[in-house]
Amino acid sequence: MTSDINSPAHTLVDKAIGVFCGGTSNEREISLRSGKAIFDALNSNGLKVRLIDTQDLLLHEFEYQNLDIVFIALHGSGGEDGSIQGVLDFKNIPYTGSKVEASKLAISKYQSKKLWRKKGIKTADFVILNKDNNWLESLENLGGSVMVKPDTEGSSLGMSQAFNPKQLQDAFRTASKFSEKVIAEKLLTGPEYTVAILDGEALPSIQIQSQSKFYDFESKYLSNKTSFICPSGLSSFQEDEIQLLALEAFNSLGCEGWGRVDLMSDDKGAFNVLEVNTVPGMTKKSLFPKAAEVAGLSFENLVVKILETANL
Repeated sequence: MTSDINSPAHTLVDKAIGVFCGGTSNEREISLRSGKAIFDALNSNGLKVRLIDTQDLLLHEFEYQNLDIVFIALHGSGGEDGSIQGVLDFKNIPYTGSKVEASKLAISKYQSKKLWRKKGIKTADFVILNKDNNWLESLENLGGSVMVKPDTEGSSLGMSQAFNPKQLQDAFRTASKFSEKVIAEKLLTGPEYTVAILDGEALPSIQIQSQSKFYDFESKYLSNKTSFICPSGLSSFQEDEIQLLALEAFNSLGCEGWGRVDLMSDDKGAFNVLEVNTVPGMTKKSLFPKAAEVAGLSFENLVVKILETANL
């Protein structure tokens, strides 16, 4: 996987590229870091690129940006929910990543899991929680140990484990601060993995080993004790299996271009899909660039490759 950016025929030469980052979601700070890393890489390739914080950009100003293509580096609401994609479609500006409907579907863990269940793609049992829940019944229906998650939040924000009714109620209240809809998922106890998808191809899986109870926000962005193993140590058969499952989950939602699929093993060793990230992190600590590096793709070439997946 290489991109000859210096070729006179390269489609990105002389294109005005905008890197959209920041925004107003709870993942704003991570998005700013991702955007800056992408901007620096594109700039080092000699491309015409601008770094644009969409927090400061009114939608009606898009037509004045004079952009030929947008690299979307917005995480969470406003970036992964189809809204910015819809604006860019209306303005006929090509952009990276999934389109409107796929983005809307992927950002909702509940809607994604419903579809995966319908298609026979393995994912952990789950229920929707609300303030009137029978907490004991909900807990028992999921085996007595659960992970509670905001439906549309990323970076593990608002997530917590629960092992009794009081903890479940408290976890619901915490998650409710981040999303109107909250899900409880049967707690998976096996290793956690992630698989990056680039232009229809699964990159080598990464095994995540966190020193925390689970791979939370601190483990992702603040801790130096989290280990990322790539290649992940799976057998060739298991590696093929997890890559195929990741691709199936990604494609089932209608996603395209690039993304990352998070998975976890259950107590029987079977891989379960957790979620699909349509705009993965691209910071120095992010997982997508790690997998790309193992696949032989430098960060500078990776960002060009992602741009090439947009329909110019």
